Amino acid sequence: MTKNDKKLKIAVCAALLLSSSFAFFAQSAPITDIPVTKVALFSSGVGFFEHSGTVRGDTQATLQFDLTAVDDVLKSLVIGDPESVSPSVSYSSEDTLFRTLKSLKIDLSGNPGMAELLSGLRGAELRVSAPMEITGRIVGVEMRGETEKIPAGAWLSLFTKDGLRVIALSEISIFSFTDRKIAVDLDRALDLIISSRDTQTRTLQVNLPGKGERNVTLGYVIASPVWKASYRLDLAGDKPLLQGWAIVDNAGNMDWNGVALSLVTGRPVSFIQKLYAPLYLARPVLPLSIAGIAEAQTYESGYDNMMYTEEFAGSMDEMAAPAPIMAESAAKAVGRSAVDSKKQNSVSGGMIETTVARSAGDQFEFTVRNPVTLARQRSAMIPLVESAVKAEKISVFSGAKAQGGGMIHPMLCADVSNSTGMKLPAGPITVFDDGIYAGDALIEFFPENDKRIIAFGEDLSVTGSVNPSSTQETVSVTVTKGIMTITRRYTHLKTYFFKNASARSRTIVIEHPITQGSSLVSPVIYRDKTDSLYRFNMSLPAGGEARFEVKEISPVQETVVLSQLRLDSFVYYTSNRDIPQKVKAALEKAMEFKRKAEDAKTVQTILETKRTEKITEQDRIRKNLQAAGNDTQQGKEYLKKLTQADTEIDSLAGQIDSARKSVIETQKAYENYLTTLTLE
Repeated sequence: MTKNDKKLKIAVCAALLLSSSFAFFAQSAPITDIPVTKVALFSSGVGFFEHSGTVRGDTQATLQFDLTAVDDVLKSLVIGDPESVSPSVSYSSEDTLFRTLKSLKIDLSGNPGMAELLSGLRGAELRVSAPMEITGRIVGVEMRGETEKIPAGAWLSLFTKDGLRVIALSEISIFSFTDRKIAVDLDRALDLIISSRDTQTRTLQVNLPGKGERNVTLGYVIASPVWKASYRLDLAGDKPLLQGWAIVDNAGNMDWNGVALSLVTGRPVSFIQKLYAPLYLARPVLPLSIAGIAEAQTYESGYDNMMYTEEFAGSMDEMAAPAPIMAESAAKAVGRSAVDSKKQNSVSGGMIETTVARSAGDQFEFTVRNPVTLARQRSAMIPLVESAVKAEKISVFSGAKAQGGGMIHPMLCADVSNSTGMKLPAGPITVFDDGIYAGDALIEFFPENDKRIIAFGEDLSVTGSVNPSSTQETVSVTVTKGIMTITRRYTHLKTYFFKNASARSRTIVIEHPITQGSSLVSPVIYRDKTDSLYRFNMSLPAGGEARFEVKEISPVQETVVLSQLRLDSFVYYTSNRDIPQKVKAALEKAMEFKRKAEDAKTVQTILETKRTEKITEQDRIRKNLQAAGNDTQQGKEYLKKLTQADTEIDSLAGQIDSARKSVIETQKAYENYLTTLTLE
């Protein structure tokens, strides 16, 4: 470390509230580079890095990170030092440069020019050569315009023992401050400025006070490229072989030299919190409590003989301030131990050393058997798994895609069982068959002992189609208190046709979409089932044809409120051949009640219409009578007609009352019949 670096080390703002003894430790402790020895990359986009090494006595370790990683380091850093009781971490705060420069006797925070710099040091003693040596205290710096005798520019005013001297800054070749503290601060400010040129990296200083020789570890979690998996599946032979590779990237600024590498698949909660940037909270400004004068006020008379009661005491207890709650906190260092594994031969004959796998909580960890060396900004492929698996070649026919009509090809697939004993992450699979490339497939996260179908091409030798049909039948008709329930059963039949032009037989897996609300009738056995489809197995001989039928039934109920039916609706149901005879007879009787009620209503309507017409005619006669007069012959005729109209209106009113009663009686009889009608 250079002299300037040591000065910077003293000047930086500490991450903790450091004491004067810690400041002495930071200057005197030897600096040790502790290498990274363990790396765990997660499929969630973070990596755990552990440095470990042997140190002696008081030691200071430095860790350098990209600026974007500092928040993660401050959130997750774990220090393991069995002999140190007070480890600490210090680093330059985000606003350290600006605040430190502002705090020095000479302020370089705003990139000042010479005139501005000297103007800000008014009162300081300055020694200049212009060209003769002059010593004096700075009075100020002023800008002057150009005249016949002097050029334009900045002029420095110095108070010397001989009086006030004014010197053009352009004439000054050398100047220095007689105050040693200003010179030291100028040197420190320049060191800080030059060290801040690297704006994308930050250095953390881990201070490990202790005695003797000991092993220490430093661990942290930072963002890392997601490690990726890719697979190769060889379907040839009696025991298909699955081989997996992990693709890892060392995108950091440290080389991996013989690190223990682990690859973890899972989806833990992970987030970034802004811990590096200083946080300042606004606080209210309150007036001094000693300021001002008391306000004059008066008091009203109180009640005499007021007793102290238990209720009053209880209310006073409720008004008391609650006791403060103290929160206890503790820090615990978490250590990880390497997996001790024995070298095993792979199924392929021991050509590839794969990883050791184990469950890590709810995640799954792959540990690379041999130490990994990978330079910074380099990537590598590492063997992940190699194992014989159960895999069956099948052709999968999609009934959903075939519903549009026409002939389509099934997909060439493999039904793979994960018998590796590992939880395999998602990734692409390159499939080989008969020693040649057969296609590519994708697989989602693959738990151990699970089964998946992967598709890697179209089976052009096989064509298939589907012919759908449906029928319906009435299962039962019941009537309960005037509500008729008709239960029908729909039968859905889909017939699949296949033709194989290949010289090899095929195992066809039919994906049949489930008809909503239905149940399977035949076949009664299926390969497996999802929320949306059944899968059925069938054999398709070489060069042959085959058909496969799937039958489903779905019951449908129709509910009819008989009291709300019109006569034509009754006619429809009584003439429907699916309605049982006893129900038809009951409906025909209900039709009679309905017809009588409607006939009574019709009679009432006719009578009410006639009465309305007679009332209208009566009003016309009355107006004519008023125009002709009661004593005229014409008037007498109108009077006679008016009397006759009154008589007819009175007669119609009686008939209407009778009709209304008939309507009520017939409607009630109709409703009573329906409400008591029950047929099973």
